[in-house]
Amino acid sequence: MTQEHTEQAEQAEETGGFDSLGLAAPLVAALGALGYEEPTPIQRETIPPLIAGRDLLGQAATGTGKTAAFALPILQRIVNEGKAGSNGPVALVLVPTRELAMQVCEAIHRYGKALGVRVLPVYGGQPIGRQLHAMRAGIDVVVATPGRALDHLRRGSLQMGAIKVVVLDEADEMLDMGFAEDIEAVLAEAPPGRQTVLFSATMPPRIEAIAKRNQRDPMRIKIAKAPTRAGEVAQVRQQAYMVKRDIKLSSLGRVLDLEAPTAAIIFCRSRIEVDELAETLNARGYQAEGLHGGMSQEQRDRVMKRLRAGTTQLLVATDVAARGLDVEHLTHVVNYDLPAAAESYVHRIGRVGRAGREGVAITFVEPREQHLLRNIERLIKHKIEVARVPTVADLKARRLELTRSALQEALVGEEDNEHYRVVVDALSSEFDPVEIAMAAVRLFHEATVGDSEDEESGGSSKGDPEREPAPRPRSGDREREPDMAKLYIAAGRLAGIRPQDLVGAIANEAGVSGKSIGAIQITDRFSLVDVAEESAEDVIRALTRTKLKGKKVSVRRDRERS
Repeated sequence: MTQEHTEQAEQAEETGGFDSLGLAAPLVAALGALGYEEPTPIQRETIPPLIAGRDLLGQAATGTGKTAAFALPILQRIVNEGKAGSNGPVALVLVPTRELAMQVCEAIHRYGKALGVRVLPVYGGQPIGRQLHAMRAGIDVVVATPGRALDHLRRGSLQMGAIKVVVLDEADEMLDMGFAEDIEAVLAEAPPGRQTVLFSATMPPRIEAIAKRNQRDPMRIKIAKAPTRAGEVAQVRQQAYMVKRDIKLSSLGRVLDLEAPTAAIIFCRSRIEVDELAETLNARGYQAEGLHGGMSQEQRDRVMKRLRAGTTQLLVATDVAARGLDVEHLTHVVNYDLPAAAESYVHRIGRVGRAGREGVAITFVEPREQHLLRNIERLIKHKIEVARVPTVADLKARRLELTRSALQEALVGEEDNEHYRVVVDALSSEFDPVEIAMAAVRLFHEATVGDSEDEESGGSSKGDPEREPAPRPRSGDREREPDMAKLYIAAGRLAGIRPQDLVGAIANEAGVSGKSIGAIQITDRFSLVDVAEESAEDVIRALTRTKLKGKKVSVRRDRERS
């Protein structure tokens, strides 16, 4: 950093205001109107050198304020050098996802509204004709996903001759999504004298290689996640459950029933796992949607609309698909599959516990993954509580607590209960008032949470079909819920089998309720389904007689695991 840059940064540190960073008055005024009082650490360190034209290689996580850190210098350059002409935009920002493109575009628009800056989000799944029309009309800043940016380059609609700044935001995510060649192709078309800014949450060798090929003496910074202001301290209750894979699904059901999230993101590793888990959760009565990179933009928009409207309770997603998502009423993050990188865990749980609201992060850990949990604990410098999977008794206690809370609210609220007194008076001559109250509570409880006293099978009517766990056998067999039989079905993913197909066939053909169906595992060539031991033979006979996806299949007890 030059002496001039150092002096600017020191002055910013002393005054704490944006006006000391070299920004024009209209930009400072816009920030003030938006409630921005002082720069974050990343903004203090990057804005002065970026205004001066330096290339920059920054390691910074989501939530550090990096969007403003690169957006404000771009706008300052437009103030100093003028808006775009016929040769195309003055700045190009590449981002991994459509959601992030929209967020960055919105931020630049808000900061530069007084300047009349024209900014355009460019991503797949949107009619390209609209983008072509906007390009022809004139755009100052383009925020694009790499694939669509390259598409416009090949069409000749994205002119790179006037580009002064190229920003790669969340570069590691773009590489993880397979955009490496697209990024290099876009950068090859940019003028050699442009300013290149690169931000990445992690700094693997391939990021360093891109920087070496495309940057000139870049300034390097590394910024930790910015602390939240007083009164906005993130409150995330972190809890882990140690479970073997074959009881993970039933454990998820119990935890969801106990936690009762308003809205939750459940993270899986792959697209296939996302689809299978979302389908299984829906078959068990939850409101779940899948989200992954294999979906069209129209499908993604439809899923997000339902989630934000509250008609979907659970979003099952991959890390890449969830980048840039911001759901205001999100209460829980569930790591159904642990991420391989501890940093990804931090990104995931950072979506809850914002603005002083309490959030919950639930993590399922298979025994072979304990080292990953330890890596996470080292990174966050916090011991994550390993809890016991809720039992049927826990779930019943939780339901009773919900009933108690609802009744307490009715008693202390403004509701008019007086006209119900005639019922109580009529019954009081025959029954004890306490007995009357208990009967009323039972009726309310059954009507609202559906947990009747004769529900001996236990567990959730949705996610937990197994009975109350008995003591575990001490054998070396794979652990699964007792009183369940594992069935082998000689058809799997290659035959088009989905969890809902198996649940539907078992329920319809064998007359078995959802409560008697446990974990479902589908491989390419076969499927494994846990069913209640008492129903196992009926299920085998029924499925042997019927067809799955138009074909008869072999069904038997799983010899290796029974």
